[in-house]
Amino acid sequence: MKKTTSTALILILSVMLVIAGCGNSNSNSAGNSNGNENKSKVNETAKNDKAEAVSGASEASYTPLDQLKDNYDIVIVGAGGAGMSAALEAKAKGLNPVILEKMPVAGGNTSKSSSGMNASQTKFQKEQSIEDSNDKFYEETLKGGHDTNDKEMLRFFVDNSASAIDWLDSIGIKLNNITITGGMSEKRTHRPEDGSAVGQYLVKGLVRNVQEKEIPLFVNADVKEITQKDGKANGVKVLFNQADEKTITAKAVVVTTGGFGSNMDMISKVRPDLEGYVTTNQIGSTGDGIKMIEALGGITVDMDQIQVHPTVQQEKSYLIGEAVRGEGSILVNSEGTRFVNELTTRDKVTEAINTLPEKAATLVFDSGVKSRVKAIEQYDKMGFVIQADTIEALAKEIGVPADKLKATLDTWNSAVKNKNDAEFGRTTGMDNDLSAGPYYAIKIAPGIHYTMGGVKINTNTEVLNKDGAAIPGLYAAGEVTGGLHGQNRIGGNSVAEIIIFGRQAGIKSAEFVQAQ
Repeated sequence: MKKTTSTALILILSVMLVIAGCGNSNSNSAGNSNGNENKSKVNETAKNDKAEAVSGASEASYTPLDQLKDNYDIVIVGAGGAGMSAALEAKAKGLNPVILEKMPVAGGNTSKSSSGMNASQTKFQKEQSIEDSNDKFYEETLKGGHDTNDKEMLRFFVDNSASAIDWLDSIGIKLNNITITGGMSEKRTHRPEDGSAVGQYLVKGLVRNVQEKEIPLFVNADVKEITQKDGKANGVKVLFNQADEKTITAKAVVVTTGGFGSNMDMISKVRPDLEGYVTTNQIGSTGDGIKMIEALGGITVDMDQIQVHPTVQQEKSYLIGEAVRGEGSILVNSEGTRFVNELTTRDKVTEAINTLPEKAATLVFDSGVKSRVKAIEQYDKMGFVIQADTIEALAKEIGVPADKLKATLDTWNSAVKNKNDAEFGRTTGMDNDLSAGPYYAIKIAPGIHYTMGGVKINTNTEVLNKDGAAIPGLYAAGEVTGGLHGQNRIGGNSVAEIIIFGRQAGIKSAEFVQAQ
């Protein structure tokens, strides 16, 4: 596995110079395939990841290696949303953190986030007269996770969601365009003001703040081991540019390395039924942090709980964000008819698609949805979007019976008008009908998306051992951890998780250091 990761990293580095002048691009991956197709799609994913990395972070200038010190107050492993949030909070506490990122750019899976960030009782909801409550957010997330979520973690999560939105706003990251995702009854998915995908906007803003605060951020820094002294985490061993090994000491270590969604060996061990799927994860999501924490006695939870996302464009293995459905699109089968409540939880939508003979479906929407979901512009640039002036013409383009697709849309538009989806009981994402031509379609099928399992932490983000005791000086946040989401993650909750618990990790690790 290490050899595979190294090869992938070398491949990235070798191509970065070639693509540095490329225009906007983006990447995700997923789908069903045989072994050879799987390898081909993994290679395609690597190419897409490079293009996305350059477009999303080419303006960032990272800390030169000659500025590396032997000691910092806190070492943060991973430069996604959780890691950068932790660094900013630690810095605000007056400490000297460092961020080490194994990939050539910051961002990780955060860069790929599309739909938005869930939060309840926010100032932006109040401004828009959206009535919501933390209790409702809690209950709906618990229901979405089939009542298996860590309830203490979940309570902390929802109760601190609004303050996370405020914190982002205070550092110039405004998420005031609000939509809805599956499993929710209220609009609480916060997006950038223009309705664009949240991920790259969030990463760009966090990197900007990290640089303004002069927090060192080293890339191509592959942490191989977390060190201990007298039972306390006290630093890391890190390989720079796959060649230069360094040992860095610290008074605390925060692990924010993400999940293991790109490590098919780990996935197949806990979920052999998912073999043959590819993944929407960036290629650096290989479970490194989980393995390093286990080596120190940390335990894991829910490792077999892996989310398959229902809407993934297969040829380029690219995630189609839930906001497309949240803003009103429908899913149709090969007969041109609906077959599911599009905004039920992801596991249920996935199951419905997988029971179809073709194990695939098509998103259908109009120009209104396209105008409200800016990410569709990116999907269009990548060649995913099929367009036609009329529904009948669209039916021909996507190969479904025109009369049935027309009848499906007429029935849906009537349901929207009457606020009553008699067919499938959908109650959300019905603010606008699908009557504004031209019309559009994107063909999709499910793909591996998110690993809900990971290391066990408490609400202080302290890593726990088998006895339930905290490992001194060791903290973790984000997808590397498990328990919060239970058996199914609600769309929009992962971005909230990385900010809420990333901040908490920075605060609590700083308090630990200051108490020494």
